[in-house]
Amino acid sequence: MAVNPGGADADEPPSMLWGLDPVFSAYSRLYITDILQMKESTQVPGVYFYKNHPLFQVDVLGTVVYKRERDDFYCYGVDDSTGVINCLCWKDEKWKDQGEPSKYRDPSGSSRGFNIEDELKRLKEAERKSTVLEIGDLLRVRGTVKTSRDAREIKANSFYKVSDPVMAVQISHMLEMPQLYRKCYDQPFQMPSDDLGGTEAGGSSHFHYLLSRSVLTLKEFLLEKEVARFRPYDVEFLLHPLIQSSSAEQESDQPRSFATQIRKLLKETLSILQDEGQIFRKIRTQDEVYNVTEQDKDLHTAIKDVLREDTKREKYAEKGCHVLHILSSVRQRYSQNLSREVLEVALTFLECNSDIISTTEAHYIVL
Repeated sequence: MAVNPGGADADEPPSMLWGLDPVFSAYSRLYITDILQMKESTQVPGVYFYKNHPLFQVDVLGTVVYKRERDDFYCYGVDDSTGVINCLCWKDEKWKDQGEPSKYRDPSGSSRGFNIEDELKRLKEAERKSTVLEIGDLLRVRGTVKTSRDAREIKANSFYKVSDPVMAVQISHMLEMPQLYRKCYDQPFQMPSDDLGGTEAGGSSHFHYLLSRSVLTLKEFLLEKEVARFRPYDVEFLLHPLIQSSSAEQESDQPRSFATQIRKLLKETLSILQDEGQIFRKIRTQDEVYNVTEQDKDLHTAIKDVLREDTKREKYAEKGCHVLHILSSVRQRYSQNLSREVLEVALTFLECNSDIISTTEAHYIVL
């Protein structure tokens, strides 16, 4: 059975399979010229294709070459030397009516020492200043690609000014980009092999459709129920309707048992979620327990403790801790089985919750 939704371009993979491409759920680090030239999907408006990779979120680093300010947002023109794109950056409500840091001095004129309220105001002021840029400043922006009035732009989810006096960040970015293209974006996405039976073409497409639905179903369940940890048999029931409807619609020359199909589908689903860093096994034992990265409060505490303690050292005081340093420290403190993918999901979650902030592409400090 060929899977080709009505109106789909022959060069586009079916939309039901997009979730299997890791690029789809990530902020893609593309050159601006490629963002401007990407073709919009004929199946789902707002999704674009770089080669056969579907994407809608990008991560851009460039120089501000023009600026417009409105009551609620800034419009920054960002140039990465391959092209210029407009970035719509909304102002944060919390900066309105933000006062200046207070100063505490004793009658003799000397400082009264450390004051937590004063220091907190200073940190907030530094964070506020990082969102106000001028022409010539270096801007990093992560956001959603949009097409407005036939012009391509980025609607920012997060943005900040990058301090790069010796161009270390820009040089690192320039060296990293060709590798990302060579190893990821320029490589056609290959669908995983089918092992649930069915015809060679139709069975494979049907399995990928089941797998994408299974991954989405499990993600939604873990988010909605705020699950912190689980065992495979705790979530197996979620896949039963998928296999039951599949058995009614899909005929196979070599039918497999219901239990076998469930086990295979669940195994592949958990494997994808682990590769994405959404779940992990803190301890590898026969009792197969998975921790949910965004709900693991102990992991979040361990990360913040590492940042809070190590950024007091002169070596990390200015830029913060590199992601590899954080990974090594958290492994020693929390779990040797922690992968970089898991750590990056946790760091993104903490940054979105304003618990930490990234000072460069790979350095973090705690707020």
